[in-house]
Amino acid sequence: MKHTEDNVLKQQALDKKQGMEKSSKSGRSAPAKPKSSADVKLDKEETKSNVPKGKKRKTDSGTEKGNVSVEKLVKIQIPSTLKKQLVDDWEFIMHQNKLVKLPRSPSVDDILTKYLEYRSKKDGMMTDSVGEILNGIRCYFDKALPALLLYKKERQQYHEAVSDNVSPSSVYGAEHLLRLFVKLPELIAYAKIDEESLTKLQQKFLDFLKFLQKNQGTFFLSAYDGPKASEGNAKDKES
Repeated sequence: MKHTEDNVLKQQALDKKQGMEKSSKSGRSAPAKPKSSADVKLDKEETKSNVPKGKKRKTDSGTEKGNVSVEKLVKIQIPSTLKKQLVDDWEFIMHQNKLVKLPRSPSVDDILTKYLEYRSKKDGMMTDSVGEILNGIRCYFDKALPALLLYKKERQQYHEAVSDNVSPSSVYGAEHLLRLFVKLPELIAYAKIDEESLTKLQQKFLDFLKFLQKNQGTFFLSAYDGPKASEGNAKDKES
């Protein structure tokens, strides 16, 4: 159409008419289409697939670590110098293929006895609670050593040093006792202990670790001169 005044007026009228038709159509909403069972299933699958992977689900009691709730784990703060001792321990065995010479003196039994004497002198009396805790540590150590506290390279030495009638706590020393405190939070989580008792236990463990730290030069070896470890791949402690 030629650009004349009459044609421009016709075009404006046509545009106005089309705009009214569009607004009337948009005002009417189409009825929602009922979802089929297949659509519902698809929606569920999409929801499931949108959940980020790699995150562990939380239970009512908190994040699970194995079968034990992380919230139930006792926090045992190991002093920095004893952490360094653990690193040196790993270095001697895994890189230098050296073992702790057995039997150790002082043994775990000796160290526990010395701590009991230390507490009795400091408190002015011998308390039953300290004795019970020390007996518990000894029991945990004897049970956990062959299962959790040995590197693969130490296995043969263990079988040679510990017989049926000998307890590990009378043969091994501070080096292996310290390893127990790394595992203790998981072990204690399986015991039925109320929160108040756990807090007290945590304080007792910390006090005992400070005692080990104070006597680090006496209780721990500065170098391992025992038999050479048997060669083999042992990246971690055997479980």
